[in-house]
Amino acid sequence: MTNQLLPALRAMILLTVLTGLIYPGVVTALCQVLFRDQAHGSLVRRHGQIVGSVLVGQNFSRPEYFHPRPSAAGTEGYDATASGGSNLGPTSQKLYGRVKASADQFRKENRSFTGAIPVDALTASASGLDPEISAANAEAQISRVAEARKADEAKVETLIRSQMKNRELGILGEPRINVLGINLELDRQFPKH
Repeated sequence: MTNQLLPALRAMILLTVLTGLIYPGVVTALCQVLFRDQAHGSLVRRHGQIVGSVLVGQNFSRPEYFHPRPSAAGTEGYDATASGGSNLGPTSQKLYGRVKASADQFRKENRSFTGAIPVDALTASASGLDPEISAANAEAQISRVAEARKADEAKVETLIRSQMKNRELGILGEPRINVLGINLELDRQFPKH
């Protein structure tokens, strides 16, 4: 029996050290050298202070900022420790109520926008922490942002175009804008006095 247990025990110890210590250590060291920014969470700093991450959505509710898509993460939304969707189905009255409230809020905040409200302005993402909005969502908010900052709408639209990320590999996803990135650029180009 020991002639079977000892080789199995040695293999278990060897594989534990190899896959539990050495491999993760090598990958971590490589990431620290080759992908330092990403390994530290893609944090964004402004004046030496961390203001967020390009990978995690956060709530912007003041009129001079572009607003993110709604969040179902946590009780107040945008809670990174409670990342996840609501799991509400298409026949859910709770989902209907939340989407209707989001539509009413969007219309109230963006009074001059008369088109169809972009879907991502009404629905939460699967994680509840999507850091990006669609180009249509950003364009629907131009008037509010420009008015609050006393800026020319055409200049705000130009800013949107400059911040837009195109489809991955030219075919995957939709054109989109990082909310934190564009809001920081708004503060830089059109400071609110």
